[in-house]
Amino acid sequence: MTDLETPGASVIVVGGGVTGLSAAWWLARSGVDVLVLDKGIVGWEASGRNGGGASHYHSPLFAEEQRLWPLMDEMLGYSTEYRRERVVFATNALHHQQYQRMAQMCRDLGWRVDDLDPAQVREFVPLAGDNVVSGIHLRFGGQANPQRTVQAYAWALQDRGGRILQHAPALRIVTSGGRVTGVETPRGRFGCDHLVVAAGPQGEALLRQVGARLPLAPARAEMIVTEPAPLMPVGGADGNGLYGRQTLRGNLAYGGGPHEWMDIGPAGPERRPSTPVLRNLSRRLAELLPKAAQLRVIRSWAGVVENTPDGRPVIDRLSDPGNLTVATMSGVGFGLSPASGHAIRDLVLDGACSFADLGKLSIKRFVDLPEDWRERAGWTPTSHEEGLVGLRL
Repeated sequence: MTDLETPGASVIVVGGGVTGLSAAWWLARSGVDVLVLDKGIVGWEASGRNGGGASHYHSPLFAEEQRLWPLMDEMLGYSTEYRRERVVFATNALHHQQYQRMAQMCRDLGWRVDDLDPAQVREFVPLAGDNVVSGIHLRFGGQANPQRTVQAYAWALQDRGGRILQHAPALRIVTSGGRVTGVETPRGRFGCDHLVVAAGPQGEALLRQVGARLPLAPARAEMIVTEPAPLMPVGGADGNGLYGRQTLRGNLAYGGGPHEWMDIGPAGPERRPSTPVLRNLSRRLAELLPKAAQLRVIRSWAGVVENTPDGRPVIDRLSDPGNLTVATMSGVGFGLSPASGHAIRDLVLDGACSFADLGKLSIKRFVDLPEDWRERAGWTPTSHEEGLVGLRL
């Protein structure tokens, strides 16, 4: 990534994950001088290591997500390895009911979903076995390569004149006269006219400095990657509470909890070891795809994701200070990144999103949240063995 020749920028984006990079790229496309500050290496957290899904039908950004993904390779000028459509299939009666409800919700929104019988599921997902009860074929959505996509955003941003400074954690938001004027880092102070905070789990502490409340619960999440298998007709195949994809090389990359609740400092977690979650994921993936049960797990990743109390993202421009925009995606940042970056660009330059109502994503919804909300929900760190709390399985 490029070094800086001059400090500061018209807009500073704190956080070099996929949301921050997308926002910076959208701003640079509009001719804005942008600087991205990251505490480590861009895309090194969950943004570059996730299931790669792009099918968030529950989000107000969904329509824009679906419009943009097929265009992203051309718009960025680099490959994201995006592939359209997904199959979700059930191996028991409970999951059958859950996935049928999912299908109906998508149909109610006007999107095509086909029901699949067990034989049809196995045509799309040859690694499945006789365990299949039913399936649905999402004729929208899809998946992309998270690592390639992060690289594509970063390179495209730099092609537009944007700058990236790695190993520069934001320590303090500098204000004067009721406005943000800059950011202090170990590498100096950088001035700005507008600040975007897309700092993942670190966003809560940063925003507290300006009197804004962004309640977050960090959790360690894990992904596993197997050795390659023969390529399947559809790259995205979910089920058994798992999300993931098959890479173009044939590897299976899957996650899906359980997660471990944790606390972190400004620089992130002190350590991020692999955990017994690896065994949990491996067992459930073998149950989902029994014809892949012999594959060895060759890599795993234990990283940190931030979770809002209601599980929905926050994308909002504050009223005080008025030149600060906040974005935290609560575990769904990758797939929504083309749309979230567009929305952040609109908030920064125009004061409102041009394509969606972001009311449900306002930070104001947490004004009356009890201070002990994490304790009430049980989202607090415990011992390693006790901490394997199922989340969004």
